[in-house]
Amino acid sequence: MPTMTLRIPTAAGRADAFAAFPDRGEQHPGVLMYADGFGIRPVLREMARELAGHGYYVLVPNLFHRYGPAPVVELPEHIGEEARPAIFAQLMPLIEAHTTERVLSDADAYLGFLTTRPEVSAGPVAVTGYCIGGLYAMRTAAAHPDQVAAVAAFHGPVGADGPGLFSRITAQVHLGHAEGDLTPEALGELNQALDAAGVSHTSEIYPGTVHGFTMSDTDAFSASGLERHWERLLPLLDRTLADR
Repeated sequence: MPTMTLRIPTAAGRADAFAAFPDRGEQHPGVLMYADGFGIRPVLREMARELAGHGYYVLVPNLFHRYGPAPVVELPEHIGEEARPAIFAQLMPLIEAHTTERVLSDADAYLGFLTTRPEVSAGPVAVTGYCIGGLYAMRTAAAHPDQVAAVAAFHGPVGADGPGLFSRITAQVHLGHAEGDLTPEALGELNQALDAAGVSHTSEIYPGTVHGFTMSDTDAFSASGLERHWERLLPLLDRTLADR
């Protein structure tokens, strides 16, 4: 599986990124993958390679490239609960400074970059995101309705911007929520807002999961949750991108 470390021109300088894609000498649909707040690290590279193996060019940018190359903060091999407070004390100022304006400025650059890659086929792309990256994925889809055909967000605060965000999304959407993040009542309210906005979506709580369940290098990891994530994500991409 070919992989590359890239430097993508943005309005704020060059962003480092990781890309994985099939070794077939062909063009493949593009997928922009937003990491969780911990950023690019071995587990994200492995997830990108896994997705690329299904026939996609997967681009994982460093969300916080303004502060240096990934990892922006030092991370242990396994991010246990005891390590999280100190790590988040460093990360939260970066997350808070990563405003919607910055997210969308960077998204313009990442999506524009995908259109220049010889390995990426013409046509729409998909955007996926984990944790805070899920919100960034939704913002990207809303800002680029003509380019983004699918968006998937997992254990992310996707409703943080309110229903006004949903009204601008034309992509097909899947939202996979952690049981520890969302009550059934809150899920019902979120899904009603998506319905009211006319968003084609599936949105569900993954049983027995807590926030961060897709990430195998954390205590939150759920093998069944990660498997369910692939069972939802791959058909979504196949429906929206396979013929491109």
